[in-house]
Amino acid sequence: MADRKDKYITLSNQYPDFVYEAYHYEISNGELKVWFDFRVGDIEFHPSAVVEQRYFLDTTYSDLEWTVFNIGMVELVSYWKCVCSPNVHVKCGALTEAMAAFWKKLYWHGLGEFFYTNGLLEDVSFDGETPFMTINSSGRAIVCPATVYKQYTGSSMSYLVPIGGGKDSVVTLELLKQAGRTVRPLIMNPRGATIGCAQVAGYPLHEVLVIRRTIDPTLLELNSKGYLNGHTPFSAMLAFYTLLASQLSGIPNVALSNESSANESTVIGSTVNHQYSKSLEFEDDFRAYCSGIRQFDYFSFLRPLAELQIAMLFSRLQKYHDVFRSCNVGSKQDIWCGRCAKCLFAYIILSPFITPSRLNQIFGHPLLDDMLLKHEFMQLTGCAESKPFECVGTIDEVRQALDMARSTWYHEGEPALMKMLDAEPLRYRAVDLNHVPHLGNLSAEEYKILEKACIERNK
Repeated sequence: MADRKDKYITLSNQYPDFVYEAYHYEISNGELKVWFDFRVGDIEFHPSAVVEQRYFLDTTYSDLEWTVFNIGMVELVSYWKCVCSPNVHVKCGALTEAMAAFWKKLYWHGLGEFFYTNGLLEDVSFDGETPFMTINSSGRAIVCPATVYKQYTGSSMSYLVPIGGGKDSVVTLELLKQAGRTVRPLIMNPRGATIGCAQVAGYPLHEVLVIRRTIDPTLLELNSKGYLNGHTPFSAMLAFYTLLASQLSGIPNVALSNESSANESTVIGSTVNHQYSKSLEFEDDFRAYCSGIRQFDYFSFLRPLAELQIAMLFSRLQKYHDVFRSCNVGSKQDIWCGRCAKCLFAYIILSPFITPSRLNQIFGHPLLDDMLLKHEFMQLTGCAESKPFECVGTIDEVRQALDMARSTWYHEGEPALMKMLDAEPLRYRAVDLNHVPHLGNLSAEEYKILEKACIERNK
């Protein structure tokens, strides 16, 4: 940790000013391209992204400027963290005091894991004598478009659904489809599981709104040289890209698949949350930030539901069981690696509802018998200082899932990891599974009730 602190001090002193120089965008050759110019010292970054031009409306070109500028602001987070400059200067736009406060809060909480794992939480603060950074701007004011959905008919019943390849977005997609809503899947950087889930849902890739985002290779070079690195708030970045996709497609509703467990801190007794940009707090902040765009709505359709309830719903969607993936380690190979906390959590949360033999087929081997996963198991069950730094459910849900699986399947002997908890009875606040909707069997009124609960974002 001391080495990381020394590196933080050295780099932040060596690179005191990080500059957002410019943003660019153009529609040509059937796609929208955006790219950005960042500079810190003699280092330049030029990240870019392309939105494939499917289902574009005749969007007024100027209506996109505010959104593109703000995509640059959120892209900046990933590049800033390599040196942690104490001053961020925005030369290509003007930030109000409220806008600057939004970004500073996102940096602080969205990089909470980064500060924690690099041992920096005690050395920097959000406010006070040692603030971790300041943000100022000197560019012209960019007007937020009041409305961009004039041309689209029936848009209030239409939804963009980001597909990540895991169980949650599949449940959102199926619930909305079966409720008779118009759904358009959105995928960033398509890969095996995301394409597979969309296809199983009935959407070939040419019917999906696709965003292809590229990281500047200079950042990867700096990472390899030992510059500061760590987790960044990917979902916050996705939020601004979904706004751009919403404007281009004329579909004003972005239905995410973040459940209630995203609000739980990763480090017990702290505010450090790996899933901060999936939390209700960020969701509310983002919606307020974009409030000038009438009709646009960004919300998690699954927020009222717990991971265990979502897992029960997903267990009934058997056509997806061989194509979904939630493993970050194995994402490029489109596999479950079977060695990480994300794989183990997915196995556990589904274990009450899918037979052990079928789970072993899906994940490749019996994960609850794998003692190489002992550390991850202790983290997931609350027997360690922190939960895994992954998008996983609450400790209570993990314990309840294990208890349910034990009573359902393991009457003649428990898996090795489960035996570790025998000395201490499982204690948890139980999730109610008696009132979860049955996919395919909901009445129109029941769908209306669920949708209302989701849109109102029950806490």
